[in-house]
Amino acid sequence: MERIRLGNSVFEGQNNVYLLQGEETVLVDTGVATEPTRTDLVEGLAEHGVEFADVDRIFLTHWHNDHAGLAGEIQQASGATVHAHEADAPLIAGEESSLLEERTRQQEMLEAWQLPDEPREELLAFLDGHSDLRGETVDVTPFSDGDTFDVNGLTFEAVHLPGHAAGLTAFAVEREGRREAFVGDAILPKYTPNVGGADVRVEAPLEQYADSLVEIVERDWERALPGHRDPIDDPAGRAREILSHHRERTENVVDVLERHSACDVWTVSHHLFGELETIHILHGPGEAFAHLDHLERHGIVEREATEYRLIVDDPDVDALFPSP
Repeated sequence: MERIRLGNSVFEGQNNVYLLQGEETVLVDTGVATEPTRTDLVEGLAEHGVEFADVDRIFLTHWHNDHAGLAGEIQQASGATVHAHEADAPLIAGEESSLLEERTRQQEMLEAWQLPDEPREELLAFLDGHSDLRGETVDVTPFSDGDTFDVNGLTFEAVHLPGHAAGLTAFAVEREGRREAFVGDAILPKYTPNVGGADVRVEAPLEQYADSLVEIVERDWERALPGHRDPIDDPAGRAREILSHHRERTENVVDVLERHSACDVWTVSHHLFGELETIHILHGPGEAFAHLDHLERHGIVEREATEYRLIVDDPDVDALFPSP
């Protein structure tokens, strides 16, 4: 297995594509459909004697363009089979549009979150300026949680880990005597994956993500191969860290509501993150919404129109999260 590192100036940066060679040539993720990233991938594959036309199969961890964007071009060159979870397959195939592309849904969501005019215009301009990141049309073969695949004598198991994206899936494998998994953005070594803004289709995003983190802990993989940056040698420990981070962030949201009474999503986001720019104008309030939604679902806050108000004094935040 080879890790090919790609530049990515649009989103989080430093994407990984994983190459497995043998009877078949297989990729896990592909990178975003920009010319610099395409060049990085072409050159990285060439170091191992591989061209786009040689690829037999592609496994996508989720629909985001920085993971799936070049899948269509590779498929057109090679006829490769592209596998993606059934929840994300319609977005990757272009049969459905995401919030990044549907202006009506964008406006409805930004209005519900009460984004002011200036950051709203900046975000929409950013999204309009990157409308080509999806890349070429893809014929997708969907799979479900628990499905398995033979990959050059290895068994890939699809482990559905929703939260950051509705269809985000890790591919668990035992390789060279070690239990590991290609985890996409389920956990990352440096940042905590965005929840709430990265895929607004996800119902109860923080609850689902917390459950996914518990799944990672219980799987107890010996190494995780993430979609960005370096391998994670203690995936369970990293999942616990991220779960603790979200408990702390929920406490911060409660504190904002205690100090400022009723607040809309944008106001809570501003207190949490301050000034935001480009894609973070979506991710910041998305994260604030995920935590407010979690508190609302547990009866800690109530929502009236676009504002959230704390209705339980000194809530037990720890009780709102699973304890792996």
